[in-house]
Formats: sequence, C-alpha cells, structure tokens
Amino acid sequence: MKIFYGFDQVEAIQNAVVTTGSFDGVHIGHKVILNRLKKIAFDIGGETVLITFHPHPRKVLYPEAAGKNLFLISSQREKISLLHKAGLDNLIIVEFTVEFSHTSSIDFVRNILLNRLHARKIVIGFNHHFGHNREGDYDALRKLGTLHGFEVEEIPEQDIQNESVSSTKIRKALQDGNIQKANAYLDHQYIIMGLAMRSSVVLEEIGFPCYSVRIEEDCKLVPPNGVYAVTVIGDDCFSRAMCFIRKNEAEPLHTEVEAHLFENYGRIEGQIVTLLFHKQMRTERVLATREDLKKQLTIDKNQVDELIF
Repeated sequence: MKIFYGFDQVEAIQNAVVTTGSFDGVHIGHKVILNRLKKIAFDIGGETVLITFHPHPRKVLYPEAAGKNLFLISSQREKISLLHKAGLDNLIIVEFTVEFSHTSSIDFVRNILLNRLHARKIVIGFNHHFGHNREGDYDALRKLGTLHGFEVEEIPEQDIQNESVSSTKIRKALQDGNIQKANAYLDHQYIIMGLAMRSSVVLEEIGFPCYSVRIEEDCKLVPPNGVYAVTVIGDDCFSRAMCFIRKNEAEPLHTEVEAHLFENYGRIEGQIVTLLFHKQMRTERVLATREDLKKQLTIDKNQVDELIF
C-alpha cells in the first residue's frame, strides 16, 4: 500500500477507483466499500484509492462541542495497518484544517478527484456527504459524473444482527467493555498498537511480569478499567496474554495499558506491538494486600487460559 501525505505527494495512479471518509475502525461497513473498490479496480485494470483526513474533521471544526469528547476507535498508525490488511492500494492522508473545510464539493470533485487523481469511478457509503457544509452527496456526484464522464456508485447501509453498523455504535460497545460486540461490528479484533516497555515492578515481584503499551494519541478510545484477554503480536512475538487497563481521564496519554504474556518470546521492549482484544474478563477491583492481588491474578490467568483464542 502506498501512503501519501497530502495531494502534492501523489504519484500517477492507474485508473483510480476512489472513495473518501474517516474510516475510523475500518469496520465491516468500510470493508464492504473497500471490497467493492477492489472488484471495480480489478475489472478495469485500476487501483483503489482512499482519501482520509487527520485530525478528524470534528476535532477541527467543533473543538469545544462535538469534537471535544470524541474518542476514535483507531489511531492513525492502527488505521494504516488495518487498511493495509484490507488490501487498499493507495492511501491519501490529508491534513484537515479550517481552510480545507471551506473547499466546495464541486471544487473537491473537479480539482482533486478529476484533475489530480483522474478518477474513473467514485464509490461512497450510504448517506455520505462531503465538501463545505457537507453540501455534496450521492445525487450531486451523479450529476457531476454525467457532466465530466466518471461513474458514481453508492453502497447501501450494511446490517449485522438487524442493527446498522456505525463507528458510533462500535465506540459505545467499547466504552461499555463489550469487546465481543465491538469485534462483531468491526469484523476483526479491536486493537491497540504502541511502543512496548518493561513495566509494573510490583506485578513482576509477585510473578506477573508485564509490558506497558504506550497510547499514542490522546483521542484514542480505550475500553474501561479491568482485565482483558488479548493476543500480543510483535516482531518475533505471538502470545496469549491478559491485559490490565487503568485509565487516566485527565491525561489519556498516561493511561496504563499493561500485558502479561503467557508464552515466553524473550524481551519485546522497544518494539511497536499490537494487542488484539478478545473479551473483558472482569472490571477493576480494589485489593487490600499483595497476597490478595496475587490470588486474584492467578484466577484471572486461569480464566483467560481457558478461553480458545
């Protein structure tokens, strides 16, 4: 997958099949769009293109309102990794600014999609809007396509278990600690990626050595405090683990995410690792002594060990 930071970096793209959007979480609805892009690109000998934005538009346009408490399923590193796995050819990450938000839908289509990318076909999700004041939609694109000679396709809303899939519902499931429901909507495990460092001297002293995983963005959505069954993946590491989360609401970047690995793969500090979340095992408990803590962690480990993952 080629990654371009802004349109000035973009190299020639063959028969571009383009979509736009935040794609937070790269959930099952996003994958339907990406799979359709890939099918069209294969049929016309073209390449798939996603135009996405960083920071999230709401963070820029409504910093004290809708964007203030907006937490995202995926950091930029995580989104790039998920899009790579989904088989995207070209990712264009646009710095979203107030100035860029004033770009009209017509200018966006003519100056960027046509003049810059030479788009052959544009695919958008259900109820997608774009351009200044969200003035652009499927009908507007279809009219411009007729005028300028490109095709437009809208993907219908996708359902899972009779519930429409949305990033908002996935965020709610994660905030409730309902990892399995979130994973069903995502069609993959919720992930946290970050730098692994040796951690928790206290836990190591009672037989549960841990690595901490650094949260990279303060708007990263982290599930509630508790113990989780996870898989840890690193350069030479693939291990079942239990993960402890202790959130810092005032300073999200200082939230503690620690993992005790079940398999011995040597030391992984200094590596970027990925935690795949499977299930919340319990919520946070206050334990009076180290002996109580050791007993509880032993119970936790046995319960995680009994899961098939």
